[in-house]
Amino acid sequence: MRATDFVHSYFDAWNHHDAQGVAEHLAKNGTYCDIPTHKQFSREELVANLVGFFASGDHHYELTGEVLSSANSIAFQYKMSSISGDLPDWYGAEFIALKGNGAAKITDYYDPTHSVNPLASVGAGFGSPKYAKSGLDHRQIEGYKRQLVALMDVNRVFLDPDITLPKLAVMVSCSVNHLSQAVNSGFKMSFFDFLNSYRIKEAKAILSSKAPLSESILDVSFAVGFNSNSAFYAAFKKATGQTPAQFRKSTGSFAGR
Repeated sequence: MRATDFVHSYFDAWNHHDAQGVAEHLAKNGTYCDIPTHKQFSREELVANLVGFFASGDHHYELTGEVLSSANSIAFQYKMSSISGDLPDWYGAEFIALKGNGAAKITDYYDPTHSVNPLASVGAGFGSPKYAKSGLDHRQIEGYKRQLVALMDVNRVFLDPDITLPKLAVMVSCSVNHLSQAVNSGFKMSFFDFLNSYRIKEAKAILSSKAPLSESILDVSFAVGFNSNSAFYAAFKKATGQTPAQFRKSTGSFAGR
C-alpha cells in the first residue's frame, strides 16, 4: 500500500470514529504508542481505548503539511479540532513503521498546549520530538487531583455515561488542557484509564455480590457508566486480565448470564 493511501484510510477511520478501523491499520502484532501518556496498546487495547475516547467528543482530524515516507516508514503532522468548536485545536505528529500492508508500530506525539509544528522536531530520519511540558506546577496538579478524587469518590460522577473531560474541567474550574495534563502527570495514566479505573472497581463490587443486578453483565456495564457492552468487556479485561464473566465465576458469586 502506498503511503498516501495508508494515511488517507487512517484519517478516514479516525474521522468516522471507527475504533476497529483505526486498529486494523496495525499489523497483527503491531503496537500503538501514545508518547505523552507513556502508554502502549495492542490492537485489542487500542479499540477499547478509542471507543471511550470517541464517545467523549466530536473530534475531527486533518493532515497538515506533506506526508514523509521511506521504504518502511511514514511520518506526518496532523491537527485535531472540535466540530462543535467547544474545544481548542491541538497539533500532533505520527511516525509509522510499516510491516507489509500494516503498521508494526504507530508512535503518536501530540501537544495539547498547541505546539505549532511537532513534526519539525521529527525531521530527517524521523527523530523523537520532545513532549512540551505543561505550565502546571506541583501545587496546581495536587489541587486538581484532590478535586477529581472528590468528584469520583463523593459525587460518583464516573457513573454518568455522558461524563467527558470538558464537563469535568468545568466542575474543577480549569481548562481542558490543564485537567488532561493533571491526570497524565498526577495519576500517570490517560483520562480514559483514570475514569475506567473507577467504573471497573464499581463493576467488580457488583459482580462479586449476590445482588440481583449481578445476574446480567449487560446491566452491570450500563450501571457503572459504560455506553456499550463491548467497551465494558474490553476495558474490564484490560484492567483485570479476565472477562466480567470469568471474574464473577472466580468470586463464587451468582452464576447467571
